[in-house]
Amino acid sequence: MPSSSTRPGGAPQVLPYLYYPDAARALTFLCDAFGFKEIEAVRDEEGKVWTAQISTGDGVVLIGPEIAGFGSKAPDPAWATSRTFVYVDDVDGHCERARAAGALITTEPGDHGPNRIYVATDCGGQQWIFARPAS
Repeated sequence: MPSSSTRPGGAPQVLPYLYYPDAARALTFLCDAFGFKEIEAVRDEEGKVWTAQISTGDGVVLIGPEIAGFGSKAPDPAWATSRTFVYVDDVDGHCERARAAGALITTEPGDHGPNRIYVATDCGGQQWIFARPAS
């Protein structure tokens, strides 16, 4: 197992890497709609994002463009093959922010098992579960 000193910036050992038709648009959307912070982005001279790291709390996600030659493609938004689970402090407020920014809310906020959650689909078809422990 690599030590944290061998990972850039002490990054977590496991990071999801999500692919989008337009990674630059996704980067802006994820920051505006879901409150992620940009750590860094590699852009070409036209502004196309080739890879970016975003964070929320201590979580880090990588995003990039779909590239056929690399075998990566954005998902079909009608089906979930995975969802990224993120804890937030205010599920209902977070949901309203996401909705206002254009996220498709596929499951409205509600208590499900030990968590209050909502499920959203972003501008590139990736699905997200935002949660806090139920009171």
